[in-house]
Amino acid sequence: MRDVAVIGIGMTKWGELWEKSLRDIFVETALVALDDAGVDHIDAMYVGCMSGGLFVGQEHLSSLLADYLGVAPIPAVRVESACASGGLAFRQGFIDVASGMSEIVLVAGVEKMTDVGVDEATYVLSTAADQEYESYHGITFPGLYAMIARAHIHAYGTTREQLAHVAVKNHQHGAMNPLAQYRQKITVEDVLNSTLVADPLRVLDCSPITDGAAAVILCPVNLAKKISKHPIARVIGSGHATDTIAFHSRSDLTSLEGTMRAAGAAYKMAGIGPGQIHLAEVHDCFTIAEICVIEALGFVERGHGGKAAKSGMTALGGKIPVNTSGGLKSKGHPVGATGVAQVYEIVKQLRGDAGERQVTNARVGLTQNMGGTGGSTVVHILEVQP
Repeated sequence: MRDVAVIGIGMTKWGELWEKSLRDIFVETALVALDDAGVDHIDAMYVGCMSGGLFVGQEHLSSLLADYLGVAPIPAVRVESACASGGLAFRQGFIDVASGMSEIVLVAGVEKMTDVGVDEATYVLSTAADQEYESYHGITFPGLYAMIARAHIHAYGTTREQLAHVAVKNHQHGAMNPLAQYRQKITVEDVLNSTLVADPLRVLDCSPITDGAAAVILCPVNLAKKISKHPIARVIGSGHATDTIAFHSRSDLTSLEGTMRAAGAAYKMAGIGPGQIHLAEVHDCFTIAEICVIEALGFVERGHGGKAAKSGMTALGGKIPVNTSGGLKSKGHPVGATGVAQVYEIVKQLRGDAGERQVTNARVGLTQNMGGTGGSTVVHILEVQP
């Protein structure tokens, strides 16, 4: 298996992009990545998108987007794994290059979510839950994650204020990201006084509805050394795992078994452990999600995730900065694009190009992207070449 590098990254402003279509957002962002890589062709393309059909009525994205980018007739694949679609698209692109099937591969994620109302968007997202046993009975993801939060509070004494500190920390980071959807800083009081969504979660505990895209260019490390104009970010670990979608089938509501297994596979492949990770982008679709994820990744002991944000451990300047981009909470969450945007942020940090949110001496970064309540998880580890 060949070593694989990320040689190009692209992302454009996220938010409510009324004036742009899904194809516009994708093409604009892909061109940024191609320009950053300094390449004029690709051999294959993978696009993460959770639900173009329900959000904008458009399926068959592989053909459509290859056409509008002007790269047809190359092989192109649309990848779907709920909110982990982008991360899984990146893994498929990595496997393609590592196997020797392709030399230069574009991986992108895109979602256009604001062309439908809030109720319809909620329905679309709920399709990532178990339809017969969860959605049929009216449960939505705020309700599911509220149950995780309640279970964590009961089991470990996690506090409502600790949840709020996750949102505050990520908004502080997002305020330094010019491409983030919500760049304003918030306080613990702002979170605690915001509208109740599903007890104990309030609206400022929840990621927003977002339009956006992100893209990266992959190639073998040997080729990257010849053509890359940037420090080379090598993919040293990749892990993918699934768990039951149905929440009631899990033995522990606070444990993300899929994330633990995906992380274990990525750590084993990279030959390192969680203590050697310098920063991470994780799936904070709700504040409790970040708490459970950093436990599953081994950054803190089980039950200690609630203390991390308040203590400063996961903030810029802390032991393990988490979501320096602002995360899903501040940067936004166009579901199919999130996993690729996580790679974008890690590569930017490893290059030393993250500006005022730069992590000092960042050499190894991790991404964790999951679908639903962790029914699918993808973890990647990247290292900057010396």
